[in-house]
Amino acid sequence: MSINQIRMAFYATYFTNYYGLKLKRASSVQEKKQLRIEFTSRILNRLNIEIQVINREKLPQDGKYLLVSNHRSVVDPLIIEFATKDTNLFGHWISKKELYNSFFFGLFVRNGGAILLDRKAKQMGGFFSDIKECVKSGDSIYIFPEGTRNTKEGLGEFKEGSKIIALKNRLPILPLYIRTNANNTLMEALKGKTQKRVIEVVIGDTIDYKDKSLSLENAYKQQFNLL
Repeated sequence: MSINQIRMAFYATYFTNYYGLKLKRASSVQEKKQLRIEFTSRILNRLNIEIQVINREKLPQDGKYLLVSNHRSVVDPLIIEFATKDTNLFGHWISKKELYNSFFFGLFVRNGGAILLDRKAKQMGGFFSDIKECVKSGDSIYIFPEGTRNTKEGLGEFKEGSKIIALKNRLPILPLYIRTNANNTLMEALKGKTQKRVIEVVIGDTIDYKDKSLSLENAYKQQFNLL
C-alpha cells in the first residue's frame, strides 16, 4: 500500500466508526439521512471525487421504492447516497452478514439503516419480515441485485431476491446506473493525485413491480442500453 492509501484507510476507518456512533444516537430517519450525507461528503471530498447525476429530474422526491443499482466498487453506496441526497427518500441497505460484523464498517452498517442478509441461513422469513417492517414505516429498500461487487466489464447476473422484495412489498422499482467504472476511479484517487475525478450516475424510469414483460435484469439493461 502507498502512503496515501494508508492515510485514506485510517481516515475512512475513523470517520466510519465516528459516524457509526452518531447514527446510533440518531432519533429519526431524517437525522440518519443527514448523517449519512455528511459522511458521504467527507469521504468523497477527501478522495476529490465529484458525483454527476444524469436525469436528476427522474428522481422521485418522496415515497417508497426498491432502489436497484449495479455494483462495482466499495464506494457505490456513497454514490447512491449522494445521488439521492436532495430527496426525502430514505433507504435501508440490504447488507451481507460480513459487513455487519466488520471492524471497519460494522458499527456504521448496524446503525445507519441496514437489513442483514445471511446467505447461509436456512430460513429467510426473518429477513423478509425486517424488510416489511421498514417499508411499513414508510422507508425504501436499497439493493445491489448482482449480489456482490462485479469486477468484470458489463453487468453481472441479477439475483431473484430483488424482484421478490418488490412484489412482496408492492414497491415500484427505481433503477440507477453507475456509468463510470467507480472502482478504477477510486484506485486512481487513492494514488494521491490532486485532479478532481467525476463519477456519472444515471437515473432511470421507475419500473412497475407488476410488469412481467421482462425480467428485472433485462428491464434494467433496456433502460440503460446494456442489452
